Amino acid sequence: MASRAVVPQQIRGEVEIGRGKQGKGGAAAGARSRRALGDIGNLVTVRGIDAKVNRPITRSFCAQMLANAQAAAKAENNKKQVPVSVDGAAPILDGGVVAVKKAGAPKAAPKKVVSKPKAEVIEISPDTVEKDRGKEVKCGNKKKEGEGVSKKKAQTLTAVMTARSKAACGVTKKPKEQIFDIDAADVGNELAEVEYVEDIYKFYKEVENESRPHDYMDSQPEINTSMRAILVDWLVDVHNKFELSPETFYLIINIIDRFLARKAVPRRELQLLGIGAMLIASKYEEIWAPEVNDFVCLSDRAYTNEQILMMEKRILGKLEWTMTLPTPYVFLARFIKASKDSDHEMENLVYFLAELGIMHYNTSIMYSPSMIAASAVYAARCTLKKAPGWDETLKLHTGFTEPQLIDCAKHLVGFHGAASKNKLQVIYRKYSSSERGAVALLQPPKALLVPPNGH
Repeated sequence: MASRAVVPQQIRGEVEIGRGKQGKGGAAAGARSRRALGDIGNLVTVRGIDAKVNRPITRSFCAQMLANAQAAAKAENNKKQVPVSVDGAAPILDGGVVAVKKAGAPKAAPKKVVSKPKAEVIEISPDTVEKDRGKEVKCGNKKKEGEGVSKKKAQTLTAVMTARSKAACGVTKKPKEQIFDIDAADVGNELAEVEYVEDIYKFYKEVENESRPHDYMDSQPEINTSMRAILVDWLVDVHNKFELSPETFYLIINIIDRFLARKAVPRRELQLLGIGAMLIASKYEEIWAPEVNDFVCLSDRAYTNEQILMMEKRILGKLEWTMTLPTPYVFLARFIKASKDSDHEMENLVYFLAELGIMHYNTSIMYSPSMIAASAVYAARCTLKKAPGWDETLKLHTGFTEPQLIDCAKHLVGFHGAASKNKLQVIYRKYSSSERGAVALLQPPKALLVPPNGH
């Protein structure tokens, strides 16, 4: 086979290129030539060549046309539409059309042949399919994310009005306050019992109501609330002279109230009941308890040794020797510790408010020991203007919210405001001294200063 296309000599006429119209010169040349018959079956269409040849197709000419078609396809794939010229042969146009020119014939204006781009053949493999699917999924996800963002940004009128209403009412979301570990500093202290302290106070909260005395004043024919307040005021003075611990004082008041709730006591024996209760509490809490003779002297010999010991026996019998119980002091110690910014001033003020509450009958009977302790801490924080007045740490360890403490706190602050004018001045003088930080002289908070109803 020849390495280049060979075009046989044309005897008559010329090849009809494409299906386009020729110029005027081509029309004159066609008039002088004679067309080959096109209906006797001697025209063969070669795939890829859009041309009609008016001559019989020989084997060599067919091969030439096929080669030209392949070269045209290759040129299209390379996106080059450049005519290919072979030495000594007619130029091959894009699309595989052979331009044959007759000697002496006028040159016809060639028409540009626009070749249709062929479909690109893509080799499909499993890796390609997975990549394509991955791209589709990513595109889909991006679209969904875009839709989600647009949905979030688009706020309805109802949502806007609801947000404004919550902001006006103060219902907006606030960041949660951090809860501090109040026992972290006592991890190495074996006496603090850090591992069990939470369970211990959980038990105290469960059993505090079991040992609470009920409202007994109506069952006492000769005793009223004022007499009880006088007795407590005197016991505070004796407690200070003996320099007893705070635990002893709160246990004394608890023993008195529980005994009065179970047995009627004549007026003349009320002070004897207080002496007997102090003797028992001192033996239970103190290392060196006062002797019976000391109480005889304190009472100005109003009672003998035998009478004091007899009252001690009666009290223990009525109370069934039950002395281990949660008093307000048990909760005061824990709740003051939970108030992370407490100091000596804060501590003294809490004890001052708690003792005022214990001295008044209604407060002592109406509220539980834990409620009195928590309210004293809350009222003290409000008095010292500590912010916030109640936080999540105090709420966790006391078990009370701020609204639950308001009523009791108002009573304690009311007692504080009236303490300077009260006839019973022992507690007021005790906490007006410099040793106690003179906390009784502080101005009570006006927001909680509501006069209490009676004692």
